[in-house]
Amino acid sequence: MSAYRCPECGLTYDEEQGIPREGFPPGTAWSAVPDDWTCPDCGVETKLDFEPAG
Repeated sequence: MSAYRCPECGLTYDEEQGIPREGFPPGTAWSAVPDDWTCPDCGVETKLDFEPAG
C-alpha cells in the first residue's frame, strides 16, 4: 500500500489506514479519493498536490 503527503502541512494519507473521519475507511486506495478532495488539516491543498511519501 502507498502513502501520500500534503506539502503544506505534512498530513499523510496512508492507504492502509485511510481517513475514516473523511469517509475513507482503512484500505481505501488513493485512486478512490476524489481529485477535488482537500486536505482536512490545512484545507489548502487538493489531492493533486499531495506527493508520494516514500
